[in-house]
Amino acid sequence: MSNDKNDFFLHSNVVNHISKEDYDKIELLVNAAKAFARSTYQCVYIIDYFHQDFIYASDNLAYLCGLEPEQLMDTGYQMYIDHVPDADLQMLLEVNKKGFDLFNELPVSDRLDYTISYDFHLTNGKHSRLIHHHLTPILLSDDGRIWLALCTVSLAATDEPGHIIIQKNGERDYYEYSTSRHKWEKKEGITLSETERDVLRLSAQGYTMNDIADRLCKSVDTIKACKRNLFAKMGVRNIAETLFHATNYQMI
Repeated sequence: MSNDKNDFFLHSNVVNHISKEDYDKIELLVNAAKAFARSTYQCVYIIDYFHQDFIYASDNLAYLCGLEPEQLMDTGYQMYIDHVPDADLQMLLEVNKKGFDLFNELPVSDRLDYTISYDFHLTNGKHSRLIHHHLTPILLSDDGRIWLALCTVSLAATDEPGHIIIQKNGERDYYEYSTSRHKWEKKEGITLSETERDVLRLSAQGYTMNDIADRLCKSVDTIKACKRNLFAKMGVRNIAETLFHATNYQMI
């Protein structure tokens, strides 16, 4: 199937006008994104839905695609067409449309509080990496459409594309998109006990099972049982996936 980068820019998020005066004010946002990129391992970029391009992309995103930074800025959204396998690209196009449909149903006053995240493959020559992509709006147009969005990219902890969610900041419940049923489904967030949160935090800091048991004044068997319970609750197989899931779904 032949796709074009314009397939990502839909009528449901057409930004009709942004003044020159508004653009003159975004340098601070770009500088903040650059500072954030310097302080994190994640790739960072900003989408401009009015000009339908990137206004900033960190160098490591370009290198992830096998491009020079200048090439990525020239390429812009064509990056998805050139560096995402067709099956994943079709998923992205579907999620892009359905995501904007749901976003437009949200109260305008709440829209900056929502993020959408999903996993897909990004290719560099013969090499392919599954990445986790997070998009959050940072500025809206006067009529509530997304003008600028901040995106972060990191390596996914899962082993297949998908895991598409929209969630409001500070809330456990979320929307999950079913690619088989082609619709958003409201999901109830998982509640963790204080001990489960402590085990996750200490695991994220690199503590061993014995270290965690000592710090929490519990037996190693109790910590093992806690981890098994966490795996079962989240439907994951190891502590790396557990930490990813807990962070992505705002559990810790």
